[in-house]
Amino acid sequence: MTYKIIGDSCLDLTEELKRDPRFQMVPLTLQVGSAQVVDDETFDQKSFIDMVKACPECPKTACPSPERFKTAYEEAEAEAVFVVTLSSHLSGSYNSAVLAKELYEEEKREAKETATKKIAVIDSLSASSGELNMALYIQELCEEGLDFEAVVEKVQAFCGHMQTYFVLESLDTLRKNGRLSGLQAFFATALNIKPVMGADKGVIIKLDQARGINKALQRMCDIAVKEAGDMVSRKRAVICHVNNPERARYVKEELEKRARFKEVVITEAAGVATVYANDGGIVLAM
Repeated sequence: MTYKIIGDSCLDLTEELKRDPRFQMVPLTLQVGSAQVVDDETFDQKSFIDMVKACPECPKTACPSPERFKTAYEEAEAEAVFVVTLSSHLSGSYNSAVLAKELYEEEKREAKETATKKIAVIDSLSASSGELNMALYIQELCEEGLDFEAVVEKVQAFCGHMQTYFVLESLDTLRKNGRLSGLQAFFATALNIKPVMGADKGVIIKLDQARGINKALQRMCDIAVKEAGDMVSRKRAVICHVNNPERARYVKEELEKRARFKEVVITEAAGVATVYANDGGIVLAM
């Protein structure tokens, strides 16, 4: 079975995967003040971070249109198309991708054409590292020779037990976009307390906290390994950083002190994760 894995631009592909024709990102649009930035291969992270710091307004994101997803489906030269999106609790990207699938299939029916490819749209209930972790799992299953239905079934089960964690330098963007209470953000800023955050079925939750960024990262690793339990050696850990590769390598080292993993992957945030995780943020999925 030939396959294509399509994500929105919070998929945060590694540099190697960006060159792999079996992977594709459909970009969101980022807005900083009056400026609009397309989160595609032209995205310049350092310039964008400077733009955000200079703008008094909170940056915002807009999901891709159904037409953008539909075009990606039409152009995919594959028998199976797997679409991985941001959590539907955080973005309209999933709904847009589902509508695109419906429009694509409706056009085929109206033209009395047989659909030449199967499409599955999967809500990651995560973001960034979580999306990439799911995409890599889909690739594994396809390379093992599983059929379309079996891949979908296994990925949906995988989604149910994958965990996502993050530690951020600043909670301002999440707070201003209504993802956190103002009280949480105030204490984190005033006392240099860094919350360890996670996700509960795609909704952001606070798991713990620590004084200072390194202690918070260590605590995140403690929690992640403990929650993985006996399955940890079979898991892939995916670490995404915003403009701080040294911090990502630190997290990798801390994880490997605690457990042996199937694989540890480090990737860099594209635009969407840069907006919400801010400069220096770390997102971990496993």
